[in-house]
Amino acid sequence: MIGQRLSILDLHKTYPGSEHPVFDGYSLEVEAGCLCAIVGVSGVGKTTLLNCVAGLDRWEGGTIRIGATLVPEGAEARSLFRREHVGLAFQQPHLLPEFTVRENLEMPFRIEGTLTADREAWIQNLLEMVGLADLAHRLPNQLSGGQAARVGLARALVRKPALWLLDEPTGNLDPATADEAFSLLLKLHAELRPTTLLVTHNPELAGRCERVARLGLKSVS
Repeated sequence: MIGQRLSILDLHKTYPGSEHPVFDGYSLEVEAGCLCAIVGVSGVGKTTLLNCVAGLDRWEGGTIRIGATLVPEGAEARSLFRREHVGLAFQQPHLLPEFTVRENLEMPFRIEGTLTADREAWIQNLLEMVGLADLAHRLPNQLSGGQAARVGLARALVRKPALWLLDEPTGNLDPATADEAFSLLLKLHAELRPTTLLVTHNPELAGRCERVARLGLKSVS
């Protein structure tokens, strides 16, 4: 298991110019390796929560901790935290168009100059896990929407992050393709057990997760 416990305590967040806070003392505990769906009506703060946990956004009060590590305040420190602890996947995979599938997965290591033989082997294993080993040489514009979504999910796991943060990763796919991609998501989670927050508007997908946190309500199931 690569996941660690996530602890959000007394989170306060208000956007500049807004009269009402997004979060006014929000707390959430997610056990290590749990797959937790984040649900709620539009505008309640689901993506904002993910952005705070990832260190992409600031907040005014409270703490966010993964394992023993606090999400830091400074921009440079938050960037380092993200690189070491967080894997992000979005509705749009945002693949680098001029690089192949394999190169998109290699890129974080190539930028650092740390693409070792062990990491190349891990990337190959990850490509096989998502069923794209035979398409590793293709460019993003040669992939279907479902295949691109798979690459996005795999890229978010390439560093073996403690936190896997997914913002509607199947939201732009047709129902059949979305179901296939979500089944793969469940397989990857079961294999690696990162601590996962999944933002979704789909109650059926949320129901397939181990836990559901409903923003805007006091109760968390």
